[in-house]
Amino acid sequence: MLIARQRRRLLVWRIAAIAAFVLALVAVLPRPGRVGAMHTQAPHLVRLKLTGLITDNTDRIAAIDAAAKDASVKAMLLTIDSPGGTVGGGMALHDALARFAAAKPLVAVMGDVAASAAYMDAAPSARIFASPGTLTGSIGVLMQSPDFSGLLGKLGINVDMLVSGPLKGQPSGVQPLSPAGRAMLQGIVDDYDTQFVEMVAAGRHLPVDRVRALADGRPYTGRQALAAGLIDQIGDEHAARDWLAAQRHVPATLDIIALPKSHRAASRRTLLLRLLREDDDGNDADSASLGAMLWRTALPPALREAIDARLLSGPVALWQP
Repeated sequence: MLIARQRRRLLVWRIAAIAAFVLALVAVLPRPGRVGAMHTQAPHLVRLKLTGLITDNTDRIAAIDAAAKDASVKAMLLTIDSPGGTVGGGMALHDALARFAAAKPLVAVMGDVAASAAYMDAAPSARIFASPGTLTGSIGVLMQSPDFSGLLGKLGINVDMLVSGPLKGQPSGVQPLSPAGRAMLQGIVDDYDTQFVEMVAAGRHLPVDRVRALADGRPYTGRQALAAGLIDQIGDEHAARDWLAAQRHVPATLDIIALPKSHRAASRRTLLLRLLREDDDGNDADSASLGAMLWRTALPPALREAIDARLLSGPVALWQP
């Protein structure tokens, strides 16, 4: 009896091991539109999905540069559903997309939101498509510096700070921002904003003064953006494929393959973001993490994005509803 039970238990474990092996094999096999298929030599398009908050991502930039050099890649579809992100991350991605656009056709298709740094990254596209209800634009930069000195004073807590220069400790969460510090930070924001405007003007082939008139931070609907010259056409991915076929001779029958999934650079993320955030493709950074599951299911997406925005350090190009 004991031997029979042991044999049955061993059989169950063997079956479980075989099933796990089969599932693992299926997971790594190339599938249409997935990462593994990037090794194909047949002509195809690549799709870059830009979702969530934009931050530094060297892997994603490397994948874009590799696609620009791959002779089998005929064009890129940039699909966007993002409120923006950090200035540095947005600018780095913009430059990579501009390099691709200089070599091959790049078209952008906007979803619900493609604002601020996300609009910046759409700017190098040969043609930008959006729906009438898309929220886009929001050209500008912001920097937030919380000041807890009043709260600390009520608690009887004083913080002494030694600095090597009058602007070294600006901004500080434990002391009010000085007039000189405010002027210094405003200068940084203004310079970033000028760079943003120049990127849009270059990508959209518009005069800088025209873009600056549109760059007061406001978002535009898809219809408003079309009238302002910030996008080219109301349409979806099918319209983008038709345009590529008619204007860039990229057959509409070519397969679309996703760029390899990238890993967000951890050096620019807080510990909380590393534990709870989702990656750029909308997948949990760690699908086995209880924190990631709670972050994904317990809070509305808009609230998660707002909290993430407060956790990002440095200036951001972000639309905040």
